[in-house]
Amino acid sequence: MKTRLKPSVLFIISFILFTSCQNDNDNQDHPHSSLFFIDYRNLEGGKDGIAVIELDPESTDFGSISSKLELGIGVLPHHIYYNYDAKKLYTTALGGSYLYQIKTDKDHNGSPILISAKAINTGENTVGENIFFTSDGRYFMTFMGGSGGLKDGSIGVFNADNQLIKTIKAPIETNPNKFIMYPHGISIDEKKGLMMVSSTIHPDLTSGFGNTCTLLDMNTYELKETYQVADSSTDLSSPVEVLLLRGEFPQYALATTMLGGDIWIAPFNESTGKYNAFTKVFDGSSQGLGWALEMYIDTNGKLYVSFAEPGKVLVFDLSNLPHLKLLKTLNADKGAHHMAFFKTKSGKEVVAIQNNLLNLPNLNSGTISVVDIHTGETLGTVNLRTRYGMLPESIEGTNGPGNYMHH
Repeated sequence: MKTRLKPSVLFIISFILFTSCQNDNDNQDHPHSSLFFIDYRNLEGGKDGIAVIELDPESTDFGSISSKLELGIGVLPHHIYYNYDAKKLYTTALGGSYLYQIKTDKDHNGSPILISAKAINTGENTVGENIFFTSDGRYFMTFMGGSGGLKDGSIGVFNADNQLIKTIKAPIETNPNKFIMYPHGISIDEKKGLMMVSSTIHPDLTSGFGNTCTLLDMNTYELKETYQVADSSTDLSSPVEVLLLRGEFPQYALATTMLGGDIWIAPFNESTGKYNAFTKVFDGSSQGLGWALEMYIDTNGKLYVSFAEPGKVLVFDLSNLPHLKLLKTLNADKGAHHMAFFKTKSGKEVVAIQNNLLNLPNLNSGTISVVDIHTGETLGTVNLRTRYGMLPESIEGTNGPGNYMHH
């Protein structure tokens, strides 16, 4: 009889192999694992960019920025990513050139420093959002603006040399049953050969709203199905992130709805090779929550979901899907958004929560909260608005991805 490791054990082993920095804060191999990259928006009329910030509340340098790289006025860098083997760093952007590869180095003390940014040609694709890197060297990027049309949106496919090799477009006007519009979230299951993107909102945040997710073949780029992720066809829920659970996780798709404020779920159907219909698994409004945004999984296999209103992170158990069991609620600030996990100097397991969503009123605290994931205690808060005149837009580890799985 074969002995099978429990999923939680496999999560931890895989995470350690992929990015050891998250579990090595107490030794000298990774002395700067509490330093993080953040994208930022300049509030004082200057250039937006990316910075390195210390986030260990036990450090005397807590909240200090040690390196900064300006990208340009109006660039609005948005999401930071490592490529598949975590050797290259990228940031997407809502303006500017929409996609940049970031060159980093280390100073004489071994601390990460930002050197330069290389703009990548995205062709006709505008308003860069999310990226997914695959093992064959490709990466897929959602462009919420597409080529600028009223109901536009596209997926760019790039090779390892940062060359755009394909633009996937499927206008709703051509086929109202299978389409790509305002794509934001993206997730891929390479074993299944499937990719899913969400339909969120027009880049101007007023001209159009989505309420679907679309499934594609990641190799042929063929659209397989567009799913309603809303209470009705007229409910403009704006799905923002999608996560195809894979590997040892139960085989489901999860989606958060920005304006719906909910979490939705769809089971994978082996016979059809697609997912079944989405159903609501968590109603945020019934809990006084709105603007469900990001989904992260930590080394313990727990799902963390940020709710920008009123600024909370909910932690769920994934072991009994489709039942999503709420384990705890962590306090953050209005605009709770991206997250990164690490250990403090004394070994406390914490999550850093970036609190700002596009500088929207009442969702733009401009802080980063550091919260103990076991006790729920807020150990420290950095106010970048008052301290630096900037708003944090996203966050990522400097020694590799600051999470086990994001999308």
